[in-house]
Amino acid sequence: MTVKDAAQRWNVTERLVQRLCAEGRIEGAVKFGRSWGVPVNARKPNDPRRADSALRVTPPRPRRVPGSLAGLMPLMNTPFAPGTCAEFVDSLAPGSRRDIAQAEFYYFSGRPQEAVAAATRYLTSEDFDTRLSACLICAYANLPLGRIDRAKHALESARGAIAAASEEIPQLRAAEAFIAQTASVLLHLPTPEGLPRAQDVLPLLPPGLRAFACYVQAHAIYLAGDYAQSLGIAQTALMTQEDVYPIPSIYLHLIAVMDLMSMRETDRAREHLLAAWELARPDDLIQAFGEHHGLLGGMLEAELKPWWPEDFKRIIAITYRFSAGWRRVHNPATGDDVADDLTTTEFAASMLAARGWTNQEIAQHMGVSVNTVKSYISRSLAKLGVKRRQDLGRFMLS
Repeated sequence: MTVKDAAQRWNVTERLVQRLCAEGRIEGAVKFGRSWGVPVNARKPNDPRRADSALRVTPPRPRRVPGSLAGLMPLMNTPFAPGTCAEFVDSLAPGSRRDIAQAEFYYFSGRPQEAVAAATRYLTSEDFDTRLSACLICAYANLPLGRIDRAKHALESARGAIAAASEEIPQLRAAEAFIAQTASVLLHLPTPEGLPRAQDVLPLLPPGLRAFACYVQAHAIYLAGDYAQSLGIAQTALMTQEDVYPIPSIYLHLIAVMDLMSMRETDRAREHLLAAWELARPDDLIQAFGEHHGLLGGMLEAELKPWWPEDFKRIIAITYRFSAGWRRVHNPATGDDVADDLTTTEFAASMLAARGWTNQEIAQHMGVSVNTVKSYISRSLAKLGVKRRQDLGRFMLS
């Protein structure tokens, strides 16, 4: 790609790309006349000043105000330079906040067993933010482990912790709405009545949780089929962050990919996918990619599998575990083996077919022949026991 293409993809100036090429900091860059050619799979070099600063300075502990939620999900709610996640966790003083941040790191890097082990001891903590964080981590980490009853119990415990607290503190109502709406959208669980609206609680949440709440809101609108509005929420949330919160940003970029794939704007979808991968790969924060694999419409096969095959294999393992648990929560009647019945390529092709893509469009996107796509679809129909492409939709993650 050209210097201009790289600058647009990485959201930097063309002059900076030229300088990085001249300094030899972009692997594989080749000079052509006065400009450079950049490999399409090249990664944006980290700013060494930013990384060094992140390693040298211990992030200040937020001032704890009762009900402020400043200690809720500390890793999600912290800006850090990509590649310094482990260093940030280690920089925290020994104690509950560090342990909860470590549990988050385990979960978002695809290690749910370790996440549960690290968080479980705090399910009865006297500190509100710590107990609530432990409940949330155990709820979502137990899902890919197939422990659905424990996942639901952890969510109920989180709600119970809020209900037992003072109803006069508005931030606690914000936390209640955040948890309930997240569970409703991501796990398709009923939303309790009487909760405040998302737009009313967003200002009460700390920045990192606010960004993730925007992802949840965008995901809900995506499920309703309004892809343009969902995309607008995600892009606005990404652009208005004063600092980059890597974990919420990864999720926001991935919902943008889902929207753009649904709108068949594959080039723009690719930009968001690579932006998410640039944030995730330095710290191995791959859980979100596994959670969204089918919804990304074959984008992982097209963009990540050829260049990062081992990472892709681990993402697929996460996909199988997460989707099996999700189906046990969402629809036990259709069977929780659907993700195991279909290969990931069959699932990706079937997802696009269910969205109305033609065999030719699917083949071009996935980089395979039309006959290969036909084979994927035929095998999927046979495995699922249906005869028409239109019937594939009810077996796909929504």
